[in-house]
Amino acid sequence: MARSLVIKVTAGADAPERCNQAFTVAAAALASGVPVSLWLTGEASWFALPGRAKEFSLPHAAPLEDLLDAVLAAGRVTVCTQCAARRDITVDDLIDGVRIAGAPAFVEEAVTEGAQALVY
Repeated sequence: MARSLVIKVTAGADAPERCNQAFTVAAAALASGVPVSLWLTGEASWFALPGRAKEFSLPHAAPLEDLLDAVLAAGRVTVCTQCAARRDITVDDLIDGVRIAGAPAFVEEAVTEGAQALVY
């Protein structure tokens, strides 16, 4: 069975290096042919809304918008149910291709044979 990555990013603009690292690893893995599921939790949830990734800036890092586009094109992006609710984010607010799902879905992905979970 092929290895896959389940990446949970818990930081947004409040911890830009940690946030960008998660998106960078996700995009690099996909470019290497590794299946990726990227979970946006906490402040990272905001990046599931149109235009929010474009507002993020980190010197010497790939633009977050480009990294998110790469993950959306070849992987899966999910916003945590509780995180979305706390921010009044609904399915209608999301970028096309992003879903909202809860802890049971995360656990199911994380314990799948061949999966490696990373948390940033």
